[in-house]
Amino acid sequence: MMKKYFLLLLIFFTTTLHSQTNKPILHGKHWIAITGKPLGATAGAMIFSEGGNAVDAACAMVAATATMWDVLGWGGETQALIYHPELKKVIGINALGVAPSGATPEFYREKGYSIPPKFGPLSAVTPGTPGGIMVMLAEYGTMSLEKVLEPALEMARGYPIEAQAANSIERNKDEIKKWKYSKSLFLTNQGSEREAPVEGEVFIQKDLYNTLNKLIETERLALEKGKNRKEAIYEAYKRFYEGDIAIEIARSTQEQGGLITVDDLKNYEVYIEEPLKISYKDIEVYKLTTWVQSPVLLQSLNMIENLDIKSMGFNSTNYIHSLYQVMNLTFADRDFYYGDPYFNPKEPLEGLLSKEYAKKRLKLISDKNNEEIKPGNPYEFQNGNNPFLHYLESWETDNNLDKIKSAFDLNHNMSNNNDFEESFMAGTTTVQAADTSGWIVSITPSGGWIPAVIAGNTGIGLSQRMQSFVLDPKDGPYNVLEPGKRPRATLTPTIALKSDEPFLSFAVQGGDSQDQNLLQFFLNMVEFDMNIQEACEAPNFNSFQMRSSFGYHENRPGELLLHESAPQFIRKELRKKGYKLQFRPKTSGPINAIFFDNINKTFQGGSSDFGEDYGIAW
Repeated sequence: MMKKYFLLLLIFFTTTLHSQTNKPILHGKHWIAITGKPLGATAGAMIFSEGGNAVDAACAMVAATATMWDVLGWGGETQALIYHPELKKVIGINALGVAPSGATPEFYREKGYSIPPKFGPLSAVTPGTPGGIMVMLAEYGTMSLEKVLEPALEMARGYPIEAQAANSIERNKDEIKKWKYSKSLFLTNQGSEREAPVEGEVFIQKDLYNTLNKLIETERLALEKGKNRKEAIYEAYKRFYEGDIAIEIARSTQEQGGLITVDDLKNYEVYIEEPLKISYKDIEVYKLTTWVQSPVLLQSLNMIENLDIKSMGFNSTNYIHSLYQVMNLTFADRDFYYGDPYFNPKEPLEGLLSKEYAKKRLKLISDKNNEEIKPGNPYEFQNGNNPFLHYLESWETDNNLDKIKSAFDLNHNMSNNNDFEESFMAGTTTVQAADTSGWIVSITPSGGWIPAVIAGNTGIGLSQRMQSFVLDPKDGPYNVLEPGKRPRATLTPTIALKSDEPFLSFAVQGGDSQDQNLLQFFLNMVEFDMNIQEACEAPNFNSFQMRSSFGYHENRPGELLLHESAPQFIRKELRKKGYKLQFRPKTSGPINAIFFDNINKTFQGGSSDFGEDYGIAW
């Protein structure tokens, strides 16, 4: 009887979605561009309309959204997956900044920090987004940097600021006032009750405009000297990381109390990588490696493959319970084992992605919520011994805020981190692009969001990603702060192939909730036969049992965020299983996605109805 009820509930729900999505599916034959702001999508459309490929358009969209502060800035980081149609291969782009050479656990402890600060010059890693844009464009694009930066350059001269960014400036103006270059840029109405720009005010970024022009001038001069397109773009790259721009970034950061040096910028490198992949039934799913949280989706799918989740029914009690437990198992591994793979010891990826390891972890799921889930030992499924067993045995499942605060922290800007959920879902936008020649780009750029420290007269807002490190190996031995190391970030683009053909490209904003919501989106399409827009808008749920990647890295075991439409009987059953429930009308960051209709050779785009995300297709 209960199975029949769940089936009727599922039929009712999916039928309702078919007729009531708040946004339509985007249909396109030649190209598709989706990102976090309408103006950002327009920038991509402009590049496509002038003959650019998906990489050109994606670079233009990242540049535009960084210029308009769509929860990222130019000094942030860019993480990308690119499908190369000629090679039939997915390629990873690692443009996450690194810790400055003076950044050590001892340095921060001496200043009284238990975690690097949430805001300010001491939260800054080296800028990654400019390098990421230029490397992607040079290696896989077709256009000049000048052409691709045209929309961002025009916006830097002045664009009508949107409410989301304008109101964020006003909310954070007390922080912004601490840094003179930020105050000068952001607070356009100083002395008024509202010191931030108002919605629709033309927001001018003269210094950023000059910096972007310097890159364009360098490229133009290189072309005049006979350099080819790729070489000319790398000349601009060199000027940013080694020339006068780098000198001003380092000078002004140090002036404001930060650590970035000219050598830190000179030594920074964007990596082109081999992504990770697993097979879920007949679908190959590609993610970036452990310098971001991406592999948790792959670990989750390895476990879910052993469950008959379709028969459970969409968002039934058993479905929610099963996925919640799976996510907690994989995120516990993330919290312990993930970190920068370019540092030793190497992360145990073979074991973590082992199908047999997934089966073993799955045995830990019972009928009740388990608040004591700990990281596993993937070394049992690969060669080598676990070098951190002593930390594993003493791992605390409740990383209570009161245990790690210090009195000194409360006098620093970490004290602004009293909104756990806001931090848990902080930052990020997404970019999705595809074209008729087969190029696909999925990007989750982030960092340098408001409030950001502006690096002198460059107009570049620095990243706040240093806060994602830990200082004590017992809190995550692979993610301990070291000079030159990348902090383990939450950014997580995805590409999936089916029968060796493009199937899905998707990403979402929302900090630690990203791969939780991407997992549910993927299952919505693959297991519950939703179309792309239904899958983007469908109500999700979120766990807070894993440690936040922001602020104090707090967690809340057993807390479950449900959509407010969840029926009373499901709420009652989940409480019986030990869950502490909360409800919201929106339970996911904006999911942006492309489905590839390989029968009709067209694209279908989806963009959830949560924020200002927007797409254009042709």
